[in-house]
Amino acid sequence: MSDTGDGGGSLLPGADARLDAAFRDFLGWLAHERGAAAPTRDAYARDIAGFVAFLGQHLGQAAGPHTLGALAIVDLRAWLAHRHAAGHAAVSTARAISAVKTFYRWAARAGGWENPAVLALRAPRLPRALPRPIGEEDARAALDAAGELADTPWIAARDTAVLTLLYGCGLRIGEALALDRGILPLGDTLRVLGKGRKQRDVPVLPAVRDAIDAYLRLCPFRDGGTRAPLFLGARGGRLRAEIVQAALRHLRAMLGLPEHATPHALRHSFATHLLGAGADLRAIQDLLGHASLTTTQRYTAVDPARMLEVYARAHPRAKP
Repeated sequence: MSDTGDGGGSLLPGADARLDAAFRDFLGWLAHERGAAAPTRDAYARDIAGFVAFLGQHLGQAAGPHTLGALAIVDLRAWLAHRHAAGHAAVSTARAISAVKTFYRWAARAGGWENPAVLALRAPRLPRALPRPIGEEDARAALDAAGELADTPWIAARDTAVLTLLYGCGLRIGEALALDRGILPLGDTLRVLGKGRKQRDVPVLPAVRDAIDAYLRLCPFRDGGTRAPLFLGARGGRLRAEIVQAALRHLRAMLGLPEHATPHALRHSFATHLLGAGADLRAIQDLLGHASLTTTQRYTAVDPARMLEVYARAHPRAKP
C-alpha cells in the first residue's frame, strides 16, 4: 500500500473522503516522521482499514472523523467480537488495537478527533513469547556451510557474509540489507539504523570483516557510489530478505537444523550466546537496540543457567 496513495480510489473502504485524506496523511507521518519501515506501515494500514471497514458495516454509513470521535464502548466491543468470530488470534487483535490507538493519537495531535474510550481499550492478554535461538554448534555449522548453497562464487561469499553479519553483530535482517557501501571500509564498529530510525554502534568482529571483504573481492558489481547497496542480488539490485530466508531453509534441510533456524534466530543466538559468556544485560540491550530492558530480559529465561549464576553472585544470602 502506498504511503500517500495514487490520487485515485479510497485507501479506506467504508470511509468518507475526509477520513480517507486523514489516513493518507497518517501513513505519510509514519514513513517520514516516525521512520516506520514499509512492512510496519503496511501492517498499520491493513489493521486500520479493517477497523474502518467494520465500522461502515456496523453503523450502516460511511465512517468519518466525527464517527471515530463518537464511538462508544459498545461499538468497540462489537469490533472485538467481530474479530474473534472471524478467527483472529489474540496477538493479531493486540496489534490491531495498537494500530488504531496510534491513529487516534496522531489525529488528536493533528487537531482531528479524540476518543478516550478507544485509548482506554485493553489488548487481550498474550502469552509471553521467548526468543528461540539456535545452539552455538548449529550457528557455526550454518555459517561454515553457507558458502555451499550457491554455485556462483560471489553469491556463495555473499550468503556467508550476510549470515556472519547477522550472527556476529546481532543485526535484524532488514538492518543488514539496508546497509550501503558508504560504511566501507569497515572499522572496529558499525553504525546501524534500527527501528524508529534510532542509530546504534555495534562492534565488528574480525570474522565479520573478513567475510564481507571476501564477498566484496568477488562481487562483479563494483560501481554505484556510497549509496549503492552493500549486499546485492544476482542482478545487481539490493538483496531481498526472502533470498536470505530461503538460504536458511536450505541450510535447515542440509544440516538438520531446527525449524526455528531463521535469519532472526541468528540475532537471538547472538544475544543468548553473549549472555551465556557473561556479557552484561544492559550492554546486550544497547547492542540489540532494544528500547526497553524488559525486552532484553527475555533472554535470561532462555538461559536459566546464566540467570542462576547472576543470582548466586548478586544475592546477599548466596554469599558465604
